Amino acid sequence: MMKPFLFVLLLQLLSLTQHGLGQPNHNCNLPEKDSSTLRVFHVSSPCSPFKPKKMSWEESVMQMLTEDQARLQYLTSLVARKSIAPVAWARQLIQSPTYIVRVNVGTPPQSFLMALDTSNDVSWLPCKGCVGCGSALFGSERSTSFKGIACGTPQCQQVTSPSCFQNVCTFNQTYGGSTLAATLSQDTVALSRDPIPGYVFGCIQKTTGGSIPPQGLLGLGRGPLSLLSQTPSLYRSTFSYCLPSFRSSNFSGSMKLGPVAQPKKMHYTPLLTNPKRPSLYYVNLIGIKVGSKTVNIPADALAFNPNNGAGTVIDTGTVYTRLATPAYIAVRDEFRRRMGKANVTSLGGFETCYSVPITVPSITFLFQDMKLTLDQDNFLLRSTSTSISCLAIAAAPENVNSALNVIANMQQQNHRVVFDLPNNRLGISRETCT
Repeated sequence: MMKPFLFVLLLQLLSLTQHGLGQPNHNCNLPEKDSSTLRVFHVSSPCSPFKPKKMSWEESVMQMLTEDQARLQYLTSLVARKSIAPVAWARQLIQSPTYIVRVNVGTPPQSFLMALDTSNDVSWLPCKGCVGCGSALFGSERSTSFKGIACGTPQCQQVTSPSCFQNVCTFNQTYGGSTLAATLSQDTVALSRDPIPGYVFGCIQKTTGGSIPPQGLLGLGRGPLSLLSQTPSLYRSTFSYCLPSFRSSNFSGSMKLGPVAQPKKMHYTPLLTNPKRPSLYYVNLIGIKVGSKTVNIPADALAFNPNNGAGTVIDTGTVYTRLATPAYIAVRDEFRRRMGKANVTSLGGFETCYSVPITVPSITFLFQDMKLTLDQDNFLLRSTSTSISCLAIAAAPENVNSALNVIANMQQQNHRVVFDLPNNRLGISRETCT
């Protein structure tokens, strides 16, 4: 049985009527606008088949913090090239992706809603006969273009823990609090109306734990076997996304593929490369402003250091931005100072919450050559059933790489984020994602 998605983000999400995939009143099955643009859905979208478990606003916030904790551990394990056990709050950990896109696989095509992950390279989806998977399975025997990847090939050497079974490459991978065993395969994959013949992906045979996205994952990292690495002539290593807000009525955004589809006017910051983990999208965060004041943050809390993985990454799979402890404390204290005498309370891992209507200062991330001033919906959680509002930024967990800052998807919502690898840069501009 498919495990439910537990990313329940605000109480208004819980009040929405959930519709199955393909309900006509939400135009879920409309064709993509063009061959370079895909619709991006939130997992709580009326067009998503993944129905969240109903819980209170407070419970949903604490659940997301738990899942983010595991995500931070996962990202740190990528930097360190080792597995780190996730931390759960006395219950089974289920780490669910937040945003999904429709991908067609095989000939004739079989449709899947795959999770977007900018910190993962190889794509994978559950295949027929998979142990521990849900009901949405890829039937490779029904595809005339499917075949396995042989052992000893360059692609086989690019996956984690490769092995050989009947001359077909297999591999094992950890993801969040889970593991998967897959056969390295290739088939025609179509994003929007763009067919990609011979796309290499993992055909999952077994999973353990609850972190594996039920209908697979689309790897958007910078390393080998990622979507960008496999489509250099088609998309020229360029893509962007606009993630819909938690407050959006239809929870639908877009992903644009290739340089032609991208905005013409955009401010950019350089992408940095960590040779220990070249897949991650590092950027140079040089400061943070609260209101009009640039907060006094120790330089080493933001500095890029490829030796230990320190620095700042852009990630789609983390919900709330995490800052190295010295940076977080400086931002938190200045935010509280600007709030004056308003009474501070806490909720789970958030310790800067207010129980009365408040007027809050702005928050601006200062990157090299670019700044990002956040709308309040990008950094403030507001309960619709109570008067509680919380600063939705937290400290990096102490038991992982506490020097890794992560700009998360809540802070990216309603922005166009452009990944331009040929020019080694990342751009961000405000855009209403619909």
